[in-house]
Amino acid sequence: MYGESAITGGEPCPPSHGLPTVESLAGLARLVADRSGLYLRYSKGPDEDEGRPSVDYESGLRLPGLSVTVLDAESWWTRPLLDWLARQVCKYTHLAEKESDRRAWILTGRVVGRGPDHEPLIGDVRPVAWLDEAVIEQSRRHYESTFDAGRDSTG
Repeated sequence: MYGESAITGGEPCPPSHGLPTVESLAGLARLVADRSGLYLRYSKGPDEDEGRPSVDYESGLRLPGLSVTVLDAESWWTRPLLDWLARQVCKYTHLAEKESDRRAWILTGRVVGRGPDHEPLIGDVRPVAWLDEAVIEQSRRHYESTFDAGRDSTG
């Protein structure tokens, strides 16, 4: 559906899910361009997340869905989709770096609220694909070469 270079078969996914794998940043861009309503999550995966909503660690409150990052570019975004995706992929890579058993995966579902960082919370989750580590590395390189990384609004 997204071409051989975009998504591959089930490896190296856990056998319990058999999800395809997005292998390149360009492949992720093709997927997002072809299908709206996709989100990115860093966790132990769909099996572990099933039936377990995210938790706000500061308050201890259970959230009504899974905390995710939006992959669809906003209407005001006039730069290339690759720029948006690289930025979104890099936004929470520290979660996977902090805990080695967390991986990036793509999902779709219904927005059921907003989390404490204003991120969408997703219910009725449907896993779509794993994101290969190569995509994260490509995103990091693209982000660092394209953006003024780390600059904030205070100048």
